[in-house]
Amino acid sequence: MQELEFIDWIQGRSNFDATKVPVGPGDDCAIVRLGDNDLLVTTDQLLDGVHINLAEHGPRAAGRKVIARSLSDIASMAAVPLAAVATATLPRGFGESDAQELYRGMREIADEYHCPLVGGDVASWDGPLCLTSTIFGRRAGVTGGVEPALRSGAQVGDAICVTGVLGGAWKSTRHLEFKPRIAEAIELAICCRLRAMIDISDSLARDLQHICTASGVGAEINAADLPLNPDLADDEPAAIKAALHDGEDYELLFTVPQAWARKLCDRQPLATHITRIGTIIDATGLTLINPDGSRSELEPIGWEHGT
Repeated sequence: MQELEFIDWIQGRSNFDATKVPVGPGDDCAIVRLGDNDLLVTTDQLLDGVHINLAEHGPRAAGRKVIARSLSDIASMAAVPLAAVATATLPRGFGESDAQELYRGMREIADEYHCPLVGGDVASWDGPLCLTSTIFGRRAGVTGGVEPALRSGAQVGDAICVTGVLGGAWKSTRHLEFKPRIAEAIELAICCRLRAMIDISDSLARDLQHICTASGVGAEINAADLPLNPDLADDEPAAIKAALHDGEDYELLFTVPQAWARKLCDRQPLATHITRIGTIIDATGLTLINPDGSRSELEPIGWEHGT
């Protein structure tokens, strides 16, 4: 069974009181209602040999990345982080100085985003390094009035936009050093009619498919408009393929009404660049408009764990 099949199986067996759990499995964060307040919850893992090469990049980078992955989920909901807990299953023989570096990596990124690391657990085993982070968040806004962004709000005619550049994150340290787009996401939620949003972790194509499936729509992507990683500029076909399918970019992928997309792209109000890359359509599946104007099916290929 693949990861997404397993998640679908879990969702099919989830049964929550919507007054207590407005959002369960299937979005970037769950939402639990506590009186008049919403608590957002997300969790992520990091495995040596899967999400990082510990021997090459070191424990500090591993600690940073596991917290940053969860912070990116909070960003994709246009929310504010409150606190984090983390677990570390260390390989036997993991040194004291390495363990301290692991903590420093976690602590530095958590402090940068005002998300105190308030607890966790440590164990050891004969396997590779395994880290888990759980972050709690709240609605943005002084009075918590910013609605969390979900995957399910995209509407036919919406513009599809992304922040930053895409592709080739694994060819550099970008997959380790990315900045979770929390401030940018909140600004988007406040300044425009944000309809749906997700962070690009598995790949642009796969994460866009998540939005389309949740919203009951399809999408067209213009290959010529993709903000390609300039490090890949010497091979445009390869760069387009990387932008669509590589993953680990941790940029925001979102939909807004077309009028708002024009304003965003003209004014560029965020600290990072915004690019319109396509349109939500009344269909199923994804279509790629190639640089020569031809159309082809865009397969939602990206990272997926097997179980």
